Amino acid sequence: MANIEEPMLKKVYYRDCPGCRMDQRKETRRGIPYKEFTYVWVVTLCNALPMSTLFPYLYFMIRDVHIAKREEDIGYYAGFVGSSYMFGRALTSVFWGIMADKFGRKPIIMIGTASIILFNTLFGLSTSFWMAISTRFLLGAMNPLLALMKAYATEVSREEHQSLGLSLTSTAWGIGLIIGPALGGWLAQPAEKFPDFFPEGSLFWRFPYLLPCVCTSIFAVIVFISCFWLPETLHMHDENCSDKYSLHRPLKASPDCCTVKECIKDDNGTQLNSEESLLRNWPLMSAVIAYCVFSLHDMAYSEIFSLWAVSPRKYGGLNYSTNVLGEVLTLSGIGLFIFQTFFYPVVEKRLGPLLVSRMAAALSILVLSSYPFIALLSGFSLFLSLNCASMVKNVLCISIVTGLFILQNNAVPQHQRGAANGIAMAGMSLFNGFGPAMGGMLFSLGEKQQNVSFLPGVQLVFFALCVIEFVGLLMTFKPILVEPVRSTE
Repeated sequence: MANIEEPMLKKVYYRDCPGCRMDQRKETRRGIPYKEFTYVWVVTLCNALPMSTLFPYLYFMIRDVHIAKREEDIGYYAGFVGSSYMFGRALTSVFWGIMADKFGRKPIIMIGTASIILFNTLFGLSTSFWMAISTRFLLGAMNPLLALMKAYATEVSREEHQSLGLSLTSTAWGIGLIIGPALGGWLAQPAEKFPDFFPEGSLFWRFPYLLPCVCTSIFAVIVFISCFWLPETLHMHDENCSDKYSLHRPLKASPDCCTVKECIKDDNGTQLNSEESLLRNWPLMSAVIAYCVFSLHDMAYSEIFSLWAVSPRKYGGLNYSTNVLGEVLTLSGIGLFIFQTFFYPVVEKRLGPLLVSRMAAALSILVLSSYPFIALLSGFSLFLSLNCASMVKNVLCISIVTGLFILQNNAVPQHQRGAANGIAMAGMSLFNGFGPAMGGMLFSLGEKQQNVSFLPGVQLVFFALCVIEFVGLLMTFKPILVEPVRSTE
């Protein structure tokens, strides 16, 4: 039988191009890029921690700055502080994405990490409502890390490992959103909890919410220093440059090299023009829109859950201390880490990212519906039920987001990923900006309507969350969401 040679593809690399170096590394190293994934994990965690650390003590911080005239209004003002971060990020995410596509991922990642060190610490020193809002706004405006790390995770991994990379991104993000409140719950008001270590008149007695901010800022310092060794992934070369070399591989080989043209189609087989405006890329924009709706729900849920857990029983809350809330959130974080690291990639490989997101959204509605009934329990049964529900709910939330991450990054070629993720982050941040404010208003409204016949108290709050989740679920179906299909030419 005659030997049939496979067609060969000339793969060109440029010597001083960091993107080409990364592509060549992926071509020769077919295993999981543990080092790069570690960077993805710690930088994403560094981004998530300061965003969520304030949730357990925000109720008490607003009380201490005396902006609320009544106890029932505390949730209202707390929502604005939580929203300011997201509005700041919404205004600048596209700008940072464009800068990352022009100057590289690494310098923008380092700028974002440095901003956490500065503005997160200043937030802990806030003594007024307006100082708290200002520092949170600036923290969000200077922080593009989540969008960049989603792009970075796909660029450092071969195609077969991209779902794991994005799963690690969303896992780190989800764990940050869980461990952050746990950290805030344990470390806020240390002079009251540990008077022997933090006596009256000490720094942390004068600023009772500084310690959790300092701890996350110290972690950000470590991450910032480690980023000096972060590999760049953006291609930075002139196509006419003579300083290049080539390798030959069969045409069916991995399409990671810069000479292979990515062909992205929608699920109807229509090829998408990579030079066209990203806003006209419907597979991308449909995934972004669904992502925004789910993000609105997730942020409102994070705010409401913490407020509900620490609020008094007379308002339908659980009357938990920040320490107990920290324990609940820590256990949820452990469960989330185990599922996303070891089980999600397997499930996603079998079912696909879109089906996983749909199933998780449907199950999430069922879990949310159980929360008002959990509030009727007490003692160990309450603690056990709340832990189980919280763990499952957070796993489902992150599974939805991870699936949409994959769809977004599959909808664009590499040279547009920074801007594409910037658009996603801007939209998500805008919706997230309304999330805490909406959550705070809903929670405040629920506290005032304890005796109404229809949806009293927290039932109104969790019903509203179910409605938002259901809208997000509907948006994962045609004709709204179009699934991208990647191929190479």
